[in-house]
Amino acid sequence: MKYITAVIQPHRLDKVREALGALGVHGMTASDVYGYGRQKGHTEVYRGAEYEINYVPKIKIEIAVADDQAEAVVEAVAESARSGKIGDGKIFVFDLGAALRIRTGETGSDAL
Repeated sequence: MKYITAVIQPHRLDKVREALGALGVHGMTASDVYGYGRQKGHTEVYRGAEYEINYVPKIKIEIAVADDQAEAVVEAVAESARSGKIGDGKIFVFDLGAALRIRTGETGSDAL
């Protein structure tokens, strides 16, 4: 099993969800997060004063999938989250040692 974590631009979340649904992925977790990378943040003007925003809002999605689905899921997330501009995000893939569905007690890939 693989655990895929992606940090993407907030306005791309629906496209990513649709792409995952087309692959038959039935679940993911999405969280609002803040961070910075090469984008470095930006400045905004509020009531005539300029403010430096050091952390950029992003969405972090987490998906657990079977080994045979991992590559397709990574490609789908990358394609649907790509705008071609700086700040599109990153995808990380980890090995997932175990999974347990609390309601039924199913383990491994059956729990996904």
